[in-house]
Amino acid sequence: MLSRRYPTSSWFEDMEKLQNEINRLFNTSQPSRSLAAPAFPAMNVWTSGEGALVTAELPGVQKDDIEISVVGQTLSIKGSRQTEELKEGYQYHRQERGYGNFSRSIELPFPVEADKVEAVFDKGLLEITLPRAEADKPRKIVVKSN
Repeated sequence: MLSRRYPTSSWFEDMEKLQNEINRLFNTSQPSRSLAAPAFPAMNVWTSGEGALVTAELPGVQKDDIEISVVGQTLSIKGSRQTEELKEGYQYHRQERGYGNFSRSIELPFPVEADKVEAVFDKGLLEITLPRAEADKPRKIVVKSN
């Protein structure tokens, strides 16, 4: 049986370097691109032949602080979330929820009828219905014969 021997010191040095690199990647005390805040608001988009449905999570935002616009095939959601009042005698221990102005735009896969867009806001969830433009809807072509 053949056995291969590795130099012990080199093997341990390599393992130590690997462990240090792993520790560096998971160290949350230093900012890292992989730990960047996710886009706000978080959005889901569904499409069908008739249009699109977009939902956006907006906890802590008031209905009057939301602005929605559609230009071409771009949907934009803008608004602001007010900071929470700090109760007397308390100080922040940890603050992860952001506040202030936000803006998010997404490109839709087709043009929409901007004047028929509807939005409903309930319990922090914004639901936007975007009907597909009639001119862009797929049409069935009838094949004729002579």
